[in-house]
Amino acid sequence: PLAQIWTQIGRNPASGLSKIAPNIGAVVALEYENRRTANQKLPGFIALNAGNIVGRGYFPPQVAPFGVTPNPTGLANSTNPVGEARFTNRYNMLQMLDEENRKDNVIGAGSDDMAAAYTQARDLMYNPAIQSVFQYSESDSMSYGNNAFGNACLVARNIVKSDLGTRFIQINLGGWDNHNNIYTPQGLFNPARALDSGLGQLIADLAKTPSQTAGKSLLDETLIVAMGEFGRTVGRLNNQQGRDHYLQMSCLFAGAGVRGGRPIGSTDAMGAATLDPGWARGVTIRPEDVFCTIYSALGIDYTLVRQDDPFKRGFEYVPYANQGVYAPIDVLWA
Repeated sequence: PLAQIWTQIGRNPASGLSKIAPNIGAVVALEYENRRTANQKLPGFIALNAGNIVGRGYFPPQVAPFGVTPNPTGLANSTNPVGEARFTNRYNMLQMLDEENRKDNVIGAGSDDMAAAYTQARDLMYNPAIQSVFQYSESDSMSYGNNAFGNACLVARNIVKSDLGTRFIQINLGGWDNHNNIYTPQGLFNPARALDSGLGQLIADLAKTPSQTAGKSLLDETLIVAMGEFGRTVGRLNNQQGRDHYLQMSCLFAGAGVRGGRPIGSTDAMGAATLDPGWARGVTIRPEDVFCTIYSALGIDYTLVRQDDPFKRGFEYVPYANQGVYAPIDVLWA
């Protein structure tokens, strides 16, 4: 769990501001919030099959991860049993009462945030455009592997195609913690098959879907990052026919103009250690460098230090990046 948090907040979870640190998806959602158009009603940050997910930290609730478990029938709880007309009547009455209470200072601190969260939720209800994003057919599911991860990749494709306001999507595969019987269907094989079919089809679909920019595909305008929090031991298996935790790992980048089909850097023959990091800085790439890369690709200043954190210490998007300790992995585009 410690490492899972690290790969979502881009800093040591034991560091000073880690307890209020937002998920990188919340940062991206906040940075893009003022670019929304009137019809973009989807949350800026959607988490599919959420798992051990970090939330919004000290950021406003509008940019919190919106958790969804994909279902072919669409988004759950998007209607009300009393019917749309009666529900809308009740909702409007609630807004009127809340507005009066806010004016009279009856409602305490945080009421504006709560109202914004209600509004965001209301925009998802009784909305055919939203519902269609989360619906999918059996044949589509089969093409993505017909499993939970594949269905999440399928919904992610729909979200990207819809352009309804979401700018960051996090998908959880479910884990590779194979301490025993790793080379069995229940160990490595089924998750590997799910990753291969879901991620591969997502990349292929985005690559063949034109974007609104002439000559560009949606893959050209979408950065895909696939990573975990650690690798597995190399060499002989342990006494339970599995592999244990290991620092050495890999990370996959695709889309957004990344020059693919090649490794960056190299390891020894066993994969036990990095021989060449593969970029000009000559140091081992860390999660913080991955964060710099994502922010940079999205046009976000990865060196930014916010001055709005509760502790008034200055919240860095990437710790020490403004001192040159971490940087984007530019060789991906070289």
